[in-house]
Amino acid sequence: MNKEPRTSAESGLNSWIRGLLSHVLSAFRFDMKEVCLFTKSLGYESIDYYPSLLKNMVLSLVSELRESHLNGLSTQSRMAPERMMSLSEVCVPLVTLPDMEPLVEALLTYHGHEPQEVLAPEFFEAVNEAFLSEKIVLPTSSVVSLWFRHLPSLEKATLHLFEKLFSSKIICLRRMECCIRESFLPQAACQPAIFRIVDEMFRFVLLETDGAPEVLAALQVFTSCLVEALKKENKQLTFALRTYFPYGAPCLAAALSQHPEAIPQGHRLQPLLHISQLLREAVEDCTRGSPRNPFESWFLFVHFGGWVDLAVAELLLREEAEPPAGLLWLLVFYYSPQDGSQQREQSMVELKVLINRLLMLLRSGPLSATDLQEAAESPSGDPRPPVCGQLVRRLLLSLLLWTPEGHAIVWEAVTHMAHTDAVIHEIIGFLDQTLYRSQHLCVEASRKLARDLLKELQAQV
Repeated sequence: MNKEPRTSAESGLNSWIRGLLSHVLSAFRFDMKEVCLFTKSLGYESIDYYPSLLKNMVLSLVSELRESHLNGLSTQSRMAPERMMSLSEVCVPLVTLPDMEPLVEALLTYHGHEPQEVLAPEFFEAVNEAFLSEKIVLPTSSVVSLWFRHLPSLEKATLHLFEKLFSSKIICLRRMECCIRESFLPQAACQPAIFRIVDEMFRFVLLETDGAPEVLAALQVFTSCLVEALKKENKQLTFALRTYFPYGAPCLAAALSQHPEAIPQGHRLQPLLHISQLLREAVEDCTRGSPRNPFESWFLFVHFGGWVDLAVAELLLREEAEPPAGLLWLLVFYYSPQDGSQQREQSMVELKVLINRLLMLLRSGPLSATDLQEAAESPSGDPRPPVCGQLVRRLLLSLLLWTPEGHAIVWEAVTHMAHTDAVIHEIIGFLDQTLYRSQHLCVEASRKLARDLLKELQAQV
């Protein structure tokens, strides 16, 4: 080694020799004072040496962890739990260093045979915090292992996602989808144990907000992303859904797992009626025994909101004289799950009258916004409950967007409906959902109209 290299070849040789010495020294446990004296005598400063030492230490530990994992039950070759614990504690302040990534990943994916967790909770918390704040990048397997092994980290990640999803007053499903995909939670939720925790947190928020539209929308987008992730893993979807939704009837989960948009037009009624029948049997049979079960059936149903789009389309675009009772029940149950059977039957009667009125107006001549508004008034003369009002507005907006006759009066009709901020936000949510999820129901003219309406209403809030 030349202390004063004169050529590039000598400089390169010096660099190679120093790197080799770094590797050799880091492989043995010298006293740090001896190491410093030795490296300085070679003109190799500590500030240059330590990064190489760290890299080699990390590689050595990663190799040891892998060997320990492969040795399995061989206690002689396995890393002791106490050492695993101390190693994870040492890593806590270092998890964001790029050179530490291989060790962090190796620790997260290490699976020993100890009955208790061998890594420090502070390590999981530090890694989770760094991952959520985008200070480190982890492969999917490491993230899944982190959340599977440390429940508080999974809960914090889910709450972090909720904060992103519900921070805006305006629902935007495409933004929601981006946030959900970037969160890694759908991929992690392919593990049923992880999914049930996330799903329970959705359930809690749904109950606390009385079924807020933005929570329902987020749940449905999350479910869609989960189904997509399951397909990428080549898991049998029907079997998977039985595992993921143990509180629902397996046949109902299997029926809901079909993609509504994949069903050809003209063949959608039968699957809808089948789902309605399964739900009705579950709800009416369970109402006598347990008041919790109707909610369980509803909670399973609302994961798959695309079926409601199809039900509305089948009711408004049908040619039959009478609306099928199964579709009426399905919509009433979706919007008013808390109703008893008698109240639900009354709502079905009113819904049937409303649909017949709307279709009669559609067939009798030019539509007017005033006639449409009058037709939507409750036949009994009583003011509609808020949830039932949402169903009526959804039917009116769907009719306006999906029929050429409705296009001519849509602006005036929406102006009549949008009389409060809450209703304006509801209409914005419906239009956004139409553009995001219902392209299989709308022609291009309807999509353009929905985009124009959405832009106009968003400017008002």
